[in-house]
Amino acid sequence: MKRKFFDLALSTLLLALCFPAQAQQPKKVPLIGYLSARDSASESSRAETIRLALRERGYIEGQNIAIEYRFAEGKVDRLPELAAEFVRLKVDIIVVSGGTLDIRAARNATKTIPIVMTGPGGDPVEAGLVDSLARPGGNVTGFTNLGGYLGGKRLELLKEVVGKVARVAVLYQANNARNMFEFKEVLPASARALGLTLQRREVSDADDFERVFAAINKDRPDGLHVLSGPLMNANVKRTIGFALKSRLPSVYERREDVEAGGLMFYGADEAESYQRVAYFVDRILKGAKPADLPVEQPTKFELVINLKTAKQIGLTMPQKVLARASQVIK
Repeated sequence: MKRKFFDLALSTLLLALCFPAQAQQPKKVPLIGYLSARDSASESSRAETIRLALRERGYIEGQNIAIEYRFAEGKVDRLPELAAEFVRLKVDIIVVSGGTLDIRAARNATKTIPIVMTGPGGDPVEAGLVDSLARPGGNVTGFTNLGGYLGGKRLELLKEVVGKVARVAVLYQANNARNMFEFKEVLPASARALGLTLQRREVSDADDFERVFAAINKDRPDGLHVLSGPLMNANVKRTIGFALKSRLPSVYERREDVEAGGLMFYGADEAESYQRVAYFVDRILKGAKPADLPVEQPTKFELVINLKTAKQIGLTMPQKVLARASQVIK
């Protein structure tokens, strides 16, 4: 009996020794770094939607994936520091929720950790973030929403809803490269085709808004086109309040600006972009290299109209425009 017990114990010991040491170690949970120039409150909806998109692909935060969040709170000069923090944490992927400045900060911090874009509005090739859309070539890939190239469509919408619109004020950040490109290269051709005159209105810092608002009121344009950027986004509530008080029809580059009280948004379908972000994270975690994953562009676009705002400024929205809206906020 003792002999049988000894043989059984020895067999068990030998069997255990046959397994490699790493089999005894817990499986490493992938760590994602989420970088945004905005504050946590304004970013919460986007972050939650991306978490849900990851969940649909089997990645559940706190179980088989971990996410570290870093928010610059509107202070873009903090982005390099926050990106460097992700490098020290040795994250597996950095998801960048923002534009060219945010992505460049992450790319300057690391040339090896994969970086996934959530939809910068500019051209990532022209910005030098990737070699080409088809073959990014470095450690950056993801989704670009073309927001900076849709200004002509937004001007067209203003003309449709206002009717006799002739002058449109374009409000943007003076030192923002994407804003400058859009005002100089994208909007003029569309304005000429529509018979519109553009009024250039730049803000350099947060203290500049009241001066610019006074200048817009003095010129009395028929509509307002608000471009997006770190400074603009951080002060969008002031811009929306001004447009409401001045009874000025306005169009924006971000959906959340219309949800906050702006009149209209036209741009890429955000649900699609977040789903594709989850796709890129999934592919990279399964071994794909960002250099070989083509940057994707939107296939769906949405028009969001705030009907409550229209009523506040005394504007009757044409039925043909309302019929095309993806969402009408009442």
